[in-house]
Amino acid sequence: MAPASARRPTKAERTAAARERERLAREEQQRRARRNGLLAKWGVVVAVLVIVAVIAVVVVNTVRGRVPDAGPAPRGGNEQGGITLVSPTELESTQTEDVDLAVLPDEPADPGTIPDGVGASGDGPLQVVAYVDVNCVFCADFETRHAEQIRRWLDAGDITLEYRTVAYLDRNSSTDFSSRGANAAACVADASPEAFLEFTRRVYEHHAEGELDDDGLLGLAEEAGAGDVRSCVEDGTFRPWAKYTTEAAKASAIGGTPTVYVDGENVENAVSDFEQVVQNQLDARG
Repeated sequence: MAPASARRPTKAERTAAARERERLAREEQQRRARRNGLLAKWGVVVAVLVIVAVIAVVVVNTVRGRVPDAGPAPRGGNEQGGITLVSPTELESTQTEDVDLAVLPDEPADPGTIPDGVGASGDGPLQVVAYVDVNCVFCADFETRHAEQIRRWLDAGDITLEYRTVAYLDRNSSTDFSSRGANAAACVADASPEAFLEFTRRVYEHHAEGELDDDGLLGLAEEAGAGDVRSCVEDGTFRPWAKYTTEAAKASAIGGTPTVYVDGENVENAVSDFEQVVQNQLDARG
């Protein structure tokens, strides 16, 4: 028996089916339009955020470059941008009230030239001058290795120790940690000279933790026994001082940190050889 022929849809059914297809097509088109509209809106939002971020970077970099070329010197600061310890808790008395980049030479000294203020100490304590950067891992190694012996020598009056804290590594920092750390050290020296050496030790002791914000620096200052230096740190009171010390070091052809002099002698490998060089000179004095 032959199968029954399939029933053909009526004209009304065909019309209804066509209308359903048109409805579905319109809805799909509307969904695509809404989706494309949302994507366009989000694209505008992302573009705006990118523009804002770029503007923020430009503003921050502009502000970073606005540190004045002249400013106050901290207590114990000298014309070379150094701060000198004559004991673990005392700074050398100086008459420097302010510093200005305008007094520095236009051209750097020849490499190997002994910087101004560095030389033999005669019959007095050995003069130690250290160019350091708070963001320098080798400076942290130098401090960690020699801090206790330095304290003993200072306590015995065998040496004086002058820190010239530069900001060479700001170029690698998004937070200007080298400058901020140098500023914080100057703030402590100015307000609480008795805490300066201990604060310096603590800064380098925390080097492995990465760059500190201002609150982190203030916490170390408090741990070191310093008084209230919050406004000095947050306002960057001695940022011009840090800038001056850095440019003075460049003018003296100091190529990196730590660079250490003992009675005018450059210690070529300060991390490993510093104590031996100092002890040899002390022994030579009898």
